[in-house]
Amino acid sequence: MAELETYDNIRQGERGAWLSIFSYIVLAALKLTIGYLFLSEALMADGLNNASDIVASVAVLIGLRISQKPPDKDHPYGHFRAETIAALVASFIMAMIGLQVLIGTVRSLFAGTHEAPAMLTFWVAVASSVAMFGVYSYNRRLATRIKSQALMAAAKDNLSDALVSIGAAIGIMGARLGLPWLDPVAALAVGLIICKTAWEIFYSATHALTDGFDEAKLQSMQSDVAAIKGVREIKDIKARIHGSNVLVDVIILVDPSLTLIESHRICDEVEKRMKRMHDIIHIHVHVEPFMGAAPS
Repeated sequence: MAELETYDNIRQGERGAWLSIFSYIVLAALKLTIGYLFLSEALMADGLNNASDIVASVAVLIGLRISQKPPDKDHPYGHFRAETIAALVASFIMAMIGLQVLIGTVRSLFAGTHEAPAMLTFWVAVASSVAMFGVYSYNRRLATRIKSQALMAAAKDNLSDALVSIGAAIGIMGARLGLPWLDPVAALAVGLIICKTAWEIFYSATHALTDGFDEAKLQSMQSDVAAIKGVREIKDIKARIHGSNVLVDVIILVDPSLTLIESHRICDEVEKRMKRMHDIIHIHVHVEPFMGAAPS
């Protein structure tokens, strides 16, 4: 039942990826067309940014699709880590976009002034920002509910794109008001935000892929297991991220006089408490006899 719930969550995550892809296709085509016809370099750059984001969203979609493959002899734990790899790929693409924005900003500082764009380009940028904030809000809520790293990375990318559009709108309005320096300043801030977001996604993905885990969460799990009646001591507890899931291995010590059935009942209680308090559906509990404190 838990496995079916996990796969259903991944399928739900695909809706968010498709929403991002569709939004980027529409916005990229609109911005590139309007930017070209009405002389807005900022809007065209924003459109190219959205065109690049289509690739990142496709990477997330592919990762979610691969994650749905059932376990096989080469992947006995399933393919859930494809989600994390998709998030890692998305971080690389975001970093490239951020660097492109920063490089383009530096170049614009030495390019001199340009003709002010039409007011229509400003409204397109504003409308695009509002639309992307909507996509971000939807994907963030969905990613939080289904605990999807890949979709959360896509949501952060959506937020970056909304900020990019705001930067483009500020630059366009600045050019129209005779303040051309606002364009490169806004673009520089946006580029830094994109790079910062890319770094956060990259760090989270690599931390998970190298079996890193939050120490405070692990300590909380250990305290909850230790509080279970019949658990005399916890010999070892480990946890790691596996896509949108958490895998836990724990060795508990119990009274050696307990029967196998009684020991098994304690294991069941450990699994139930981890599910109830930490939403852990994959836990391996190993039981050993408690032999008392070692002699000094």
